[in-house]
Amino acid sequence: MDPLLPCVASAPLLDHHCHGVLGTDLDRLAFESNLTEAESPSPRGTSLFDSSLGLAVRRWCAPLLDLPPLAPAGEYVARRRSLGAAEVNRALLSATGISTFLVDRGTWPEGFVGPAEFTGSRELPVLRLERVAEDVVDGGPAAGFPARVREVLDSSSAVAAKSIAAYRVGLDLDPARPSDREVVAAAGEWLTSGSARCADAVISRFLVWEALDRGLPVQFHVGYGDADLSLHRCDPLLLTDLLRATAPLGVPVVLLHNYPFHRNAGYLAQVFPHVFADLGLATHAVGHQAGRVLAEALEIVPFGKFLFSTDAFALAELYYLGAQFFRRALSDFLSEGLREDALALADAERITRLIGWENAHRAYRLE
Repeated sequence: MDPLLPCVASAPLLDHHCHGVLGTDLDRLAFESNLTEAESPSPRGTSLFDSSLGLAVRRWCAPLLDLPPLAPAGEYVARRRSLGAAEVNRALLSATGISTFLVDRGTWPEGFVGPAEFTGSRELPVLRLERVAEDVVDGGPAAGFPARVREVLDSSSAVAAKSIAAYRVGLDLDPARPSDREVVAAAGEWLTSGSARCADAVISRFLVWEALDRGLPVQFHVGYGDADLSLHRCDPLLLTDLLRATAPLGVPVVLLHNYPFHRNAGYLAQVFPHVFADLGLATHAVGHQAGRVLAEALEIVPFGKFLFSTDAFALAELYYLGAQFFRRALSDFLSEGLREDALALADAERITRLIGWENAHRAYRLE
């Protein structure tokens, strides 16, 4: 394995999309349940430690907890519990080299805390749009729903908004800005249904347009997720008409995760000036194959349009592995370019800065 390029090893990182970390101790079943996007761990007789991600935990996280590399899974979980959640979180998060976290708190179960609590790093909020709608829909008659949403957006201190339309209605969204009359009608049907979930395409479009109107960059979940989505409806190419319609606003749209559609996302980031992309949770999910997947993601995307994120949820291991595999994958990509005289060392250093933090700093207008 090639050593990391010094510029990559020492680069500060800005995690532009993550969630939170559990501050409670976990047994093996609970730990494994948080290694997956599935609703429950693997069936009896199998283990999520027998996956690329499970191997990565044993190989790379174990030494940070004073265990040998590839320590058995049972020993790893026992050591984790003996140290306690706070110490594990501190050890793993401090080793990431992440200086700023943009945190989506849209689904924070009991016991969640912000990752910066263990590192002293900067933490900035991302506003989940569907959660906004769910919080205000029953706060009055349907006729006042658009105004209630706008009031929340106007008063928010978030640096970005996030849409999970991929989960709720799919990404094949009508590009037209909906009228208030359409939104009120959709809100009325939602209230009548008695559902607590925002799962209406008109409201999804309304939320996205309202956030962009206020200059809030909008993140879209794309591709890989849990069983609540239909993957064939999560290809970013389905957003093409909406991206074309929103381009004149000049407000960034950020495509998150994208796997297995990461090449499609790279194409969209190339052809639309306001579109950015990342690899997110796929970086740690594929484990030691991250170099191959990152190289595919970077095939045509301009280096000034690609961002680093972990999309880590619950486990500090996912933050650490997201950063670790990102550094290794990027270092391998740049080292191969240096060996082939496809780029100079100064190019490698600049690309590292761009992807590691500068692109996110610019896209989210961070001071």
